[in-house]
Amino acid sequence: MDLADLIALRKDLHAHPELRFEEFRTSDTIADVLTSLGYQPFRGLAKTGVVASLHGKKPGPSIILRADMDALPIEERGEHDHVSRHPGRMHACGHDGHTTMLLGAAAALALNPPESGTVHFVFQPAEEGGAGARVMLEEGLLEKFPADRVFGMHNWPGLSVGSMATRTGAIMAGGWRFQVDITGLGSHAAQPHQGRDALTIGAAFVQEAQLLVSRRADPLATAVLSICTFHAGTADNILPETAVLRGTIRSLDIECLDALKEGITRLAAGLALAHDVTIKVHFLQPYPVTVNTPEETELVLAVMKQAMGGEGQVVPDMPPSMASEDFGFMLEQRPGALVMLGNGNSAPLHAPDYDFDDTIIPHGIAYWVALTHACLRSNQDI
Repeated sequence: MDLADLIALRKDLHAHPELRFEEFRTSDTIADVLTSLGYQPFRGLAKTGVVASLHGKKPGPSIILRADMDALPIEERGEHDHVSRHPGRMHACGHDGHTTMLLGAAAALALNPPESGTVHFVFQPAEEGGAGARVMLEEGLLEKFPADRVFGMHNWPGLSVGSMATRTGAIMAGGWRFQVDITGLGSHAAQPHQGRDALTIGAAFVQEAQLLVSRRADPLATAVLSICTFHAGTADNILPETAVLRGTIRSLDIECLDALKEGITRLAAGLALAHDVTIKVHFLQPYPVTVNTPEETELVLAVMKQAMGGEGQVVPDMPPSMASEDFGFMLEQRPGALVMLGNGNSAPLHAPDYDFDDTIIPHGIAYWVALTHACLRSNQDI
């Protein structure tokens, strides 16, 4: 596959985004490409996952290279020729590019296999809130495809094209999503004393919840609590009986996450008692802190310098991100590292006008290929 083929593939994936656990066309495309390259793709883990393996000339260690492939429920605002064909869905996080780069690496490595060992190419569904990595692990990923190390890569807007970055330890936050269901008593807007207004109580919850970070969490323990949706009411003269709030808590410290969870639960119980309403809290979709192991971080930093052309293109201690990444589930099971590949001055991740920069595709492939040979050659010194 040449660069033109890969760019065409990336644009095709971008134009046909699919949400978590619905990546049927995407996985068909991946499997078709892998088959054309001589691989025998394994399908079905986490519903739409695809895995292919390449064995070196001699026995040896094994590694996983992972790319995510799902899109987001966002209405695209781009005007390019590969804009999403599906209203309300778009590749706003670059998973189309991640998939393309890993397929490009699979193509390059098929022509120049590692000296020893095995590389497993893992195309994972449902990174965006579906914990697809956890589902693949639960369904036997590491039993079917044993690996000594795991590696991931994500594009990073704001980091210059031709640059890469990582850090030892926590690189992305752990987090929980949560839902708060408030049930009061509806009434006429002119007679508020006859009801228990769920909207006003919900507003109080939004305000009080911010104090959990600013006044209850250790200032040295980085944490974020965000209320992102608030649904209540049906008319402008009816005080609503119910309100539903959804949001996230995130931290680089698991103890801080636990404290925020306890604080949300306690706040809900206090407001329910104070206002004589029912409030139920549901914690959903936990993602662990993504933690790079020291030895593997040193390894990927050396590979970055080799693949990107020198230390000037490598950031060895990037600030951690408060976004969450389900690659953390894999790093709980095996040593490894997540790295960031510069996407230049594109719009931010998850923005409606974001697009993956196709000029970075060769950089991502070069990194994957160099990393594979570094991990799987007989002499692992780089």
